[in-house]
Amino acid sequence: MIKANLHTHSLFCDGKDSLEENVLAAIEKKFDILGFSSHSLYPFWLECNMEPQKFEEYCAEVNRLKEAYKDKIKIMLGFEADYIPGVTFPTYKNYSKFKPDYLIGSVHFVYKKSGIFAIDESPESFKKALDEIYGGDIKKLVCDYFEAEKEMLQTGDFDIIGHCDLVRKFNEKYNFFDEESGWYKREVKALAKEIAKAGVIAEINTGGISRGWITSQYPSDYFLGCLNELKVPVIFSSDAHSRDTLDGSFDLAAASAKKAGYKEIMIPGTGYCDI
Repeated sequence: MIKANLHTHSLFCDGKDSLEENVLAAIEKKFDILGFSSHSLYPFWLECNMEPQKFEEYCAEVNRLKEAYKDKIKIMLGFEADYIPGVTFPTYKNYSKFKPDYLIGSVHFVYKKSGIFAIDESPESFKKALDEIYGGDIKKLVCDYFEAEKEMLQTGDFDIIGHCDLVRKFNEKYNFFDEESGWYKREVKALAKEIAKAGVIAEINTGGISRGWITSQYPSDYFLGCLNELKVPVIFSSDAHSRDTLDGSFDLAAASAKKAGYKEIMIPGTGYCDI
């Protein structure tokens, strides 16, 4: 098995460690591949994302590290590119000047005429949006989140879809909605079909575990089963915000993947490798 993580954040956005500190930790943890994926709304900016004036510096440093450590580890340049309808898009055209090795397309923000809110900021902000924007209609909120992801898949151009059911982040502790309900499972199946149609890789993301919000990965076991039925390739991702969690809960990710029927993961620029 090739040990890889392409979802890594650093001091350039909301991570806790420098790029090089992450590289050194990855080498110590015997990674074969480490990819950096700073949060991006390029050419715009919101808190926790990389500021537009730092993009050149970020790329230069990643490329320096590629060369400096090429005999020990493969370093890849990427972005976790957010989708906000009519504002910013995860496409290679939008990031062409930076020559990324890969792009992760993610939805962190849901945009409505009555406001924009981050789906994963805090349970308090989630509840506030639910009450003030949706009048308590959790089904509508969840469906809007999944609809934004469908739009991103239909209009974007990226390699990996990030944490495709991030809307579950606070659900285990606060029980905002029933993940076993028929309507929710129908939404999951519909999104899985769009992921398959787009031909992207779905990450098995363990970031919610390392940050103490949930005890399972994104996507859920049920969602993973739907993706496997549609032959959607997957990749393990720690969504690391510190070097200590670069391979956090990868054993769980592997177990969940195998339970869903997966035998391989797909790494952009490398291909399939055994779990």
